[in-house]
Amino acid sequence: MKRTRLHQSHLNLGGKMIEFFGWDMPVEYSGIIQEHMAVRTKTGLFDVSHMGEIEIQGPNALDFIQYLTPNNAARLSPYKAQYTALTTPSGTFIDDLLVYCIGESHYLLVVNASNTDKDFNWILEHKNNFEVQIVNRSNEYTQLAIQGPESLDILKSLTDVSLEEMKSFESGYGQVSGEDALISRTGYTGEDGFEIYTLSENPAKIWEAILEEGKSHEILPVGLGARDTLRLEATLMLYGNDIDETTTVLEANLGWLIKFKKGDFLGKEALLKQKEEGINRKIIGFQIIGKEIARPHYPVFVEGNQVAQVTSGTYSPYLKKSIGLTYLPVEHSDIGSLFQIEVRGRHVDAVVVQTPFYKRS
Repeated sequence: MKRTRLHQSHLNLGGKMIEFFGWDMPVEYSGIIQEHMAVRTKTGLFDVSHMGEIEIQGPNALDFIQYLTPNNAARLSPYKAQYTALTTPSGTFIDDLLVYCIGESHYLLVVNASNTDKDFNWILEHKNNFEVQIVNRSNEYTQLAIQGPESLDILKSLTDVSLEEMKSFESGYGQVSGEDALISRTGYTGEDGFEIYTLSENPAKIWEAILEEGKSHEILPVGLGARDTLRLEATLMLYGNDIDETTTVLEANLGWLIKFKKGDFLGKEALLKQKEEGINRKIIGFQIIGKEIARPHYPVFVEGNQVAQVTSGTYSPYLKKSIGLTYLPVEHSDIGSLFQIEVRGRHVDAVVVQTPFYKRS
């Protein structure tokens, strides 16, 4: 299995390690619920170096990204980022990702760990006549995420980047604990926070400095377990569960990232047609009525007929409810609609609820 440059740090902290898409990663340290609540109320620190980083440079870099993704990358000025997708001609997901504008004709794509090689090959296959250079730098980058309401107070004393003035989806280059890094005000938890990208050979210096500085704030290292429960509370999509090559951007309730007027892009015709004709199904958030917990792949029934599976489901540590996501026929997707989920051989009632389940004040 692949190991991040912080592998020994995780072992030193007693991290419980698991295999995650070919990576040896910590799933928890002190416990998923404790780590989850630390991010919601204080701050948590994540190693997310398994994520992929692909750089695209050249005279046609912007045009190429515009062709690959449905969002409008022309709106990006240096040190700004946007959430978007790599779409198929059918308007479904190769992946969801962040696109950073590093400079004129220079972009950084941050993709999911499970899809890095697939995404890189997809991008290469669609290079066509675009004058660009495409480099997979995933093995060179270390990525950390400091998330939670006290993350700014902890990180600002460790960097020369002006964090207070940084807005959401903005970034800046500077140093963190003496190591060169790109810092962005982004995250995957629903909380305020920052993600740190560094090519340093000694990223443990940054990791340890943040944990030391954060002691008075009761910071905790956080594993993949709480990362998943946090992102589900915030209703952030997980590739392979909630979105994939069978789900379109419109069905995934992410139509806001499609900019049809920007020009041609992969999947535009299919998505325009679907928008005009209307979708047949859509992703919804649900809450179990009762104490049962719906897990991914549990069968979903409407009026006695199986219509889908749970895509994401868990017990919400903060809300103290059983929540999840699934796709329902649009005629059964209104807030308050009832349906059933098979949990350990029993059909239990669930209700469609407003999402996101959690939104910070």
